[in-house]
Amino acid sequence: MMGGKEISERNYVLESRNQYQQFSEDRNEEDDKKSSMHYASFNFINSIIGSGVIGIPYALHQAGFGFGVLLLVLVAYITDYSLILMIKAGHISGRFSYQGIMEAAFGRAGYILLGILQFVYPFIAMVSYNVVVGDTVTKVIIRLTDIEPDNIFAKREIIVLIATIFITVPLSLYRDIAKLAKISFFSLVCIGFILLSILLRIRTISKIVPDHPDSWRFFNSDIIPAVGIMAFAFMCHHNTFLIYSSIADTSQKKWETVTHASILTSLIVSCIFGIAGYATFKAYCQGDLLENYCWDDDLMNASRILFSIQILLTYPIECFVTRGVIENSIISKDPNVPMSERTHYAITLSIVFTTYFISMATDCLGVVLELNGVLAAVPLAFVLPAFCYLRLEEGRIFDRNKLPALGVAFFGLSVTTLGVIFLFMDIDQINQCSHGVVMDYCSLRYLNVTQNSTEI
Repeated sequence: MMGGKEISERNYVLESRNQYQQFSEDRNEEDDKKSSMHYASFNFINSIIGSGVIGIPYALHQAGFGFGVLLLVLVAYITDYSLILMIKAGHISGRFSYQGIMEAAFGRAGYILLGILQFVYPFIAMVSYNVVVGDTVTKVIIRLTDIEPDNIFAKREIIVLIATIFITVPLSLYRDIAKLAKISFFSLVCIGFILLSILLRIRTISKIVPDHPDSWRFFNSDIIPAVGIMAFAFMCHHNTFLIYSSIADTSQKKWETVTHASILTSLIVSCIFGIAGYATFKAYCQGDLLENYCWDDDLMNASRILFSIQILLTYPIECFVTRGVIENSIISKDPNVPMSERTHYAITLSIVFTTYFISMATDCLGVVLELNGVLAAVPLAFVLPAFCYLRLEEGRIFDRNKLPALGVAFFGLSVTTLGVIFLFMDIDQINQCSHGVVMDYCSLRYLNVTQNSTEI
């Protein structure tokens, strides 16, 4: 009897040990799928430093150079605070998704409102990425290869299709956002090269840019449009919980560290972009800074190519969000049950090719992108996170600990309301494109070079 008992106990111990070992292996395997704080920061910074950073010099011109820099710091600070509010709201409600905290705070109506905004913003952003790639890469290819404009490889439809098939589709089909961390790091390298190119061209290009009476003004009146551009540049809230959940052993403290580091890095990069771009072109800054450079400048053409690669690498992160909205809001699948391979492929390919066909229908999003920034980016970044926290946190709305969140909500509502008013007042001026326009000073430089060559 005793021998049988010893064997039974030994078997129980071995079985328990095997179960614990299996549990440890499963847990380690799950942790392996998570990313470190550094890689999470790379993903976060990559989602912030997208196409919007190129518009910062133009925002400084609109608000005035001195006041614009101060405004950029303010927008970054409010963005940082709102991102922390979102995760706090998640901990209070026990719902770790943007949809979850909105539903916990405002019920089904809040859930539906967020779903609409959260779908519209990244979807139109993906369309704009295709537009930029189609216009920029096509013109650079014509410049580098001297092919005729009617050549098949000089058609924006073909260029974007090639980029879609070989870059955006494979990356967008990933299920785990943590797998994009190393790709995110590479896209930051692209931004670094572009920034270096802009710094190298300050002295040479600024010499041919003519003087303008509005250059270096401390304050200009177009503050609200400038805030809209800056909010668009820092917009990353729709990726917040995806990146939060990708951090190994995540916590509120770790999240705050990742957020502070990511926003500070993005602010520094944005300031350097803005100041360098403005110092070069001053009042002539366009919404897309790279459009200011001459098309025979091969260094900047390389930057244009890298910028196109960078936004193509940002595209999959936006696709993650858009696909998530469809899965959770339309299909209403159980988040604990993985989507089937067939459904996953169908949704992803539908999103990618729909954005492709829309981007082929126009080469100028103009007022649509302005509306996207005012009606989607600002509410997603400032208004809704603050409202969620104010609704979920205990206490009166005017309690001291709620006043900063109340200020963020008021700031966002003011920008949205005034932005819509100004947008419709200036709608004829906004709906304009500048893709591929040869700046006057580039033509003058070409004429001067030609005249000098003739004289020699």
